Amino acid sequence: MFIQADMNRIVSVVLLAVGILLVILGISASNSFSSDVSRFFSGSPTNQTIWMLIGGIIACIVGLFGLIRGTAK
Repeated sequence: MFIQADMNRIVSVVLLAVGILLVILGISASNSFSSDVSRFFSGSPTNQTIWMLIGGIIACIVGLFGLIRGTAK
């Protein structure tokens, strides 16, 4: 019982860390030259930048939800 709770907490922390890393990388990629070129021609940054930001935000939300839910019990 306690092992599963610890595993859930570890997975939640890892998801939160990966989410933060993806958001940081997405912000960095949005300031890159290729993103500037894409923004010039299409009006939006590259797909890779958008997916890193979206994935990072989702991973952060899931990780935070897992940590909050785990400590509420």
